[in-house]
Amino acid sequence: MPSWRDQILKEFVPNLSKLTLVADPDALLTEERLAVALRQRGFELIEFTDPVEFRYVYESGYRSVWDRGEQTDLVVILRAADDNLESLPFDLLQAGRTLAFDLGSIFPQLSYPVIETLDRGLLDALFAAQQQGPSDRLGDNATRDFILRHVFGVAAELVTTDADLLRALLRLHYSNLSSSASPRLPSALAERLIAVFKAQARFSDWPLEHLLPDAEAFFAFMQERWPVFVAGLAQGDEVAEPRLVPVASQGGFQYPGPDHLPFDHHDIRVYIDNLFLEGRLTPILTNNIELPSDSWVRSGLVRAAVDDEAIRMARLFDRVAQECPPADARHSDWISFALLWAELSAKVHASTQTEPRRQWQTIATTINSRFVDWLADHYASLINLPPTEPAMLHQMPRRLAREMEQAPQTPGGQRVALIVVDGLALDQWVGLRPLLHQQIPALVMRESATFAWIPTLTSVSRQAIFAGKPPRAFPDSIHSTHREEKLWTQFWESQGLSRLDLAFQRGLGDGDARSVLGDLIHPRKTRAVGLVVDKVDKIMHGMQLGAAGMHQQIQQWCQTGFLAGLIDQLLDWGFAVWLTADHGNLECQGQGRPNEGVVAETRGERVRVYPSPVLRSPVTQAYSFAREWPPIGLPEHYYPLLAGDRHAFVTQGETIVGHGGAAIEEVIVPLIRFERRMAG
Repeated sequence: MPSWRDQILKEFVPNLSKLTLVADPDALLTEERLAVALRQRGFELIEFTDPVEFRYVYESGYRSVWDRGEQTDLVVILRAADDNLESLPFDLLQAGRTLAFDLGSIFPQLSYPVIETLDRGLLDALFAAQQQGPSDRLGDNATRDFILRHVFGVAAELVTTDADLLRALLRLHYSNLSSSASPRLPSALAERLIAVFKAQARFSDWPLEHLLPDAEAFFAFMQERWPVFVAGLAQGDEVAEPRLVPVASQGGFQYPGPDHLPFDHHDIRVYIDNLFLEGRLTPILTNNIELPSDSWVRSGLVRAAVDDEAIRMARLFDRVAQECPPADARHSDWISFALLWAELSAKVHASTQTEPRRQWQTIATTINSRFVDWLADHYASLINLPPTEPAMLHQMPRRLAREMEQAPQTPGGQRVALIVVDGLALDQWVGLRPLLHQQIPALVMRESATFAWIPTLTSVSRQAIFAGKPPRAFPDSIHSTHREEKLWTQFWESQGLSRLDLAFQRGLGDGDARSVLGDLIHPRKTRAVGLVVDKVDKIMHGMQLGAAGMHQQIQQWCQTGFLAGLIDQLLDWGFAVWLTADHGNLECQGQGRPNEGVVAETRGERVRVYPSPVLRSPVTQAYSFAREWPPIGLPEHYYPLLAGDRHAFVTQGETIVGHGGAAIEEVIVPLIRFERRMAG
């Protein structure tokens, strides 16, 4: 089937020119599948952003190769919308051929201002629809309606009942979370739907201005109505006429709108089980309803003396077995899967039963084998993706800078804070989530995940976070973390802030969080804050009770209130607060420790690093579980050897909790944005 990528790929013929310069204002060449296709043809992509960093990579990695008479196909991408290729250095313009691509030439029948807001993962469906679509050029509203119908599956004019509207909202918000699409509906499309739906008197009491653009608000809206629906259930699995519980008896709704939602409608109930299994909705406690074991309602209830957790765990095992991403998946498919895997892992580690753990370990081996194979083909394509929804940790500072630029109306300018919880795995975040909700009831958590740098070492991945650049940009400190504050300062100074606008602190995790912040931050002057909470990492390195013990101790630490106090105070001061981790961790078994003296520069439990492939090769041959990792985005003379599966370079049979490798638990880490719920 023809693809929009074909129009671009036809311009790239191997060995035609050693250097190709591309004006790419819409970030098309770095779209994941296109980037993979280009690399399969032998093309290497570099984005021209920082001239100094670019010159270092260009001269050391390519110019020197060409001077030796060797061939490489290099593509230099200029992305900024207001730049043109003439702004590139003269020696590049003399040596390379030039190309330009944009969305307008690929989608000539559609409104460019509308389609440029779309996630690039939606372009396949849009291109297929355009092939069968109108021959005349569409205006803004017609383009919005075309996209909503053919890409999101919502025909606004056919939405006439509450069930229709609820189904449309679920298609927009839940389906996107489960696919490769962006988890947020573009504002232009949300505004179009609000206008169309509000024109119907039937929907006048729905708070569509909150529910359409904001998935978290929509799920909170559903959560508030679920107890009302449950209160109207008759005995068994049949639903009686709804017996509405007065709003006052529920303590009041945070979001206005109809009290009763048609959860029992056949088009709605198919979503409900998954929403509760994945943690989007929270089951409620009830003891007065009898239900069959296969009831669609059961996943949303917690009842005394009934082992509902075992049922949820069994359903999660089924989901995980069915939904492991294929070889051609996008990174966002793996992120969606990792969130599901984390829900299951958290339940398994909290269980005292041995059979779920045995089943989980068997599946984990299969999942990580497929994940590492996928990384080998796709990991390099993530580096240059746009930072709108950060695919990798080094994109976080640019995401924060963009947020700062987009909120100039904030008094004194938008303030941003990044909390890095050293070593926090995604399944461990699942255990912290309800505790933070208890401590800060009005807290809204916008949950996603992102990819850490491989090898998943603190000196590699955490430095990349604060530098806002791949690890090849800081070769001198690749084995330590002492330059993190300097890298954080350099990034923000390049964005126009001064050192007086910045704050940075490591080694946090204990004591009074508000007092710590009070000594560090000026609430009216500080604009960008970087914080490292290393308590989880300390717990991990002292852990002797495996993954289950890790979960328990991390939750005990969270109950001290330090993390909640940190988040709460930053929100009080008007900061946009984000949380992530530099890497995760997993329980592994020792398979033997290489005895090679000082040959390896880094001798970790899950990774060893060598200055050359020649020195690495004998260890690879001696340890069948070890896997050579290519130096993607890494400095020269930095060649990692990763422990595969759930193995470690420690004494045979020893059980540890470690990190450094490429397992899904180590690589895909939490990415959370915190807000306060709107006033009722």
